Amino acid sequence: MDQDKKITRITQASNRLIGLLALFLLAACSSAPKRPAEVRSIRNMAETQLEMVNREADRGNYEEALRLLGEARRLALQTDNPSLLIRTELAQGNVFFSLGRHEEAAEVWNSALSEAEQTGEKELVAITRIYMARRRLLLEGAPAAAAVKTAVTGEMAVLKSDQLNRALGWTIMGLAEKELRRWTEAEQALKQALSIHEQGNYLEQAAYDWYLIASIRSMAGHYDAALEALEQARAFDRRVENTHGLGMDWRALGDVYKKMGRKAEGDAAYRRAADIFRSIDLEKEALEVEARGRN
Repeated sequence: MDQDKKITRITQASNRLIGLLALFLLAACSSAPKRPAEVRSIRNMAETQLEMVNREADRGNYEEALRLLGEARRLALQTDNPSLLIRTELAQGNVFFSLGRHEEAAEVWNSALSEAEQTGEKELVAITRIYMARRRLLLEGAPAAAAVKTAVTGEMAVLKSDQLNRALGWTIMGLAEKELRRWTEAEQALKQALSIHEQGNYLEQAAYDWYLIASIRSMAGHYDAALEALEQARAFDRRVENTHGLGMDWRALGDVYKKMGRKAEGDAAYRRAADIFRSIDLEKEALEVEARGRN
């Protein structure tokens, strides 16, 4: 019996050794599947969700963007990834600000900045500060424009590979120049943003760039050029079926035609804008644009 047990132990040890050798042979074989260095499945889902949030926000669907943000934040927390966590906060602050909830936006962005500073990653800090500079410019206008330009220029120097946020920086620079009534410089900055958006196929953002360029040209009294810019904005918004953007484009067309004294065309543009807004249940915007036509 003792001899049988000894044989069994030897056999088991031999089997284990054979198993280990097989693993080593598999590892050495070039055709053997290799284990991934990291798993990104949840991070990829979070990135996709965050992209959906930003797309809905770009289209003016802020309530839907907030709903989607809950899932984006949940997935970001599961990964404990600092970049994802910070970017979900930036997106949330952006939606809050667009809804007029300025104090809540400031709280969220301050939280994002604190977390970014703790990571020690300079690009995350720079991105967060760019968002906060935009908030200041939109709230304070011309008195803050020069300081915002200086701040954003410094932060953009830190961004090396993040082209989309560099585009945001250029947009803010353009808006600051607009506040300072430096029309040429404003358009040049916005065309820098436009170039990045076109190259990356960020079509909603490209449409908005042209919309802002049209606004600058209109304020400068270059009405025909403003109409051309709005044609470009509509072309991009149509390509991505951005209904909210199209409503804004037609409303802006009405404003430009009104300045040019082309009342019939202006009234027609306002009616089209109102119809588009109503098609997505934006009755408040529809009534506002109709009021413009009456005044």
